[in-house]
Amino acid sequence: MTSPTPPTAHPYLRAATAGIRHHARGLDRPPPPEPVDRAHLDALHAHLDALHRLLDHLATTTRPPFPGAGRHLATARTGLWRATAAVHDAFHLLPPGSAESAECRPERLPEGPPVLTICQRHLAAGHIARRKNTPTDLR
Repeated sequence: MTSPTPPTAHPYLRAATAGIRHHARGLDRPPPPEPVDRAHLDALHAHLDALHRLLDHLATTTRPPFPGAGRHLATARTGLWRATAAVHDAFHLLPPGSAESAECRPERLPEGPPVLTICQRHLAAGHIARRKNTPTDLR
């Protein structure tokens, strides 16, 4: 039998999980929430991208000693990529704000280092996804 995870293990990951739970509970309270905006989807995309990179690292380091677990983590990484791509697509279907452009323009420079625009972040994550998966896996 495995021992339970101590409460001090992975504190940043635990804090991120608590933050998402708190945010989701806040959306369920009256008054009804406003429709999602681009800033909300940008923040969610950044979170999904960070999870994608974490799963990529875990799958890479787990696979040699535990191939079965590594394959499952790689499958989770691919599913998370699909979710990240869907959020990116939804971002571009929302009406842009007054200062934003409706086009996905990855060649545009970031607003200020190290912050990346959603399209640049998505292209970087897509590079990882395409390098480690076949096109069929990504569909």
